[in-house]
Amino acid sequence: MTLHQLVIDAAARRPDAPAVSGPSGSLTYGELGAVADSIAARLQCRGVRRGDRVVLWAGKSPEAVAAMQAALRLGAVYVPVDGSSPASRVATIARDCAARVVVTPRSWIERIADELGGEVGYTELDGPYEPSPPVDTATAEDDLAYILYTSGSTGTPKGVCLTHRNAGAFVDWAADVLTPTPDDRFANHAPFTFDLSVLDLYLAFRAGASVRLIPAELSFAPAQLVEFLHRERITVWYSVPSALAVMMRHGGLLDRPAPDTLHTVLFAGEPFPITQLRDLATWTSARLMNLYGPTETNVCTFHEVTKADLDRDRPVPIGKPASGDQVWALREDGAVAGVGEEGELVVEGPTVLAGYWGHPPQTGPYRTGDLVRVLPDGAFDYLGRRDQMVKIRGHRVELGEVEALLGKHPEVADSAAVAVGEGVDTRLVVFVAPRAGCDPGLLALRRYLSQHLPRYLIADEVRVMSPLPRNGNGKVDRLLLKELAARTGGGVS
Repeated sequence: MTLHQLVIDAAARRPDAPAVSGPSGSLTYGELGAVADSIAARLQCRGVRRGDRVVLWAGKSPEAVAAMQAALRLGAVYVPVDGSSPASRVATIARDCAARVVVTPRSWIERIADELGGEVGYTELDGPYEPSPPVDTATAEDDLAYILYTSGSTGTPKGVCLTHRNAGAFVDWAADVLTPTPDDRFANHAPFTFDLSVLDLYLAFRAGASVRLIPAELSFAPAQLVEFLHRERITVWYSVPSALAVMMRHGGLLDRPAPDTLHTVLFAGEPFPITQLRDLATWTSARLMNLYGPTETNVCTFHEVTKADLDRDRPVPIGKPASGDQVWALREDGAVAGVGEEGELVVEGPTVLAGYWGHPPQTGPYRTGDLVRVLPDGAFDYLGRRDQMVKIRGHRVELGEVEALLGKHPEVADSAAVAVGEGVDTRLVVFVAPRAGCDPGLLALRRYLSQHLPRYLIADEVRVMSPLPRNGNGKVDRLLLKELAARTGGGVS
């Protein structure tokens, strides 16, 4: 089944049932379908056809969800870009995927038009929405459904191409494991650019349930998140552990009884510190599940937390294969790791990406770059990364992308980015060595980063250091920089 068919079927069964709500209002399934058809008509007028890419640059709203559905109903591919991203980054992504159209709020069109000129068409996300004939273009399961752009080590975002089959395999698996009903209310905490949102939206639509959108500005606002959980009577919560940690630490989550509606708490994107997980397990009787998988595979392993897990001295396992995938670990010598051995996690199966946009199709198993240890029951413990990719509040961050951008600054001779801390306390610290005779200024450097990067990639702190320290191999001494970064002060936050 294709992703837009989920909404079409739900609208046929329950047209007046709530589908999605957010700060701008709410839409029933019937209304969601009608708005999607109206936006689809606009896209058709802009020449969008099956296989075309449609960039969606907007905040989280029911109308943005309808725009995704509009693209899918035309057999097109939606490409979400976070609403906090600067227009220059939107333009980079639109050019990279050869987008036909950018869908964005009316008030933002001038900004993206200044960046792209006439290279790409534009259409408004805003209403009013004219009644339009239903649209349901024949779409194959191996057609692309969406492209999620992730941080790239070369300085250019990478477009991860996912098909209807990729997403469908995950959604079908999640439906079997979580057994959602039309009465469920899913909290959508993750941005639409983050693969966690695939479960929030499409599992809810498959069940005919409702999705309650959490606006980006509240993503790490602890008291507001706790209030949202109670006010909306959420039944299924899915987020990065950092969000739950900040709710417990600063939002008073543990000071109030758990909502009697909450039956499932899912977390993914980064390890959940075991002490904080123990507190969460004491607070709620809901099922607790650790889902694992990079954007390139969505969820490929999972583990449901048991009482025995809470006695561990490290985060719970990432578990066993999910979504019909095959998963194993390869040792450095190329052999498959056995019980107690460590290796790089490798995935093969229906959720593995079709490829990166503009690159050859993905063939064979996908090597995640994550190091794991094989447990006696065949599950996996997560150990860390092989490369420079880190997780900051659940977002995948290639330190090389930040460094590559700073390398283009006319007053910067050298730079290095490091991540320090754990979980919600993880900080991105950038060290900059100016060119001779230059003084770019810390505030100016932060402003430069904010003009070219999405919010989650902007450094928490910038420090000037010239020259950058080097190790015996002549490479930047990142271990020393991490030690320095762990000490507070010395830069602009």
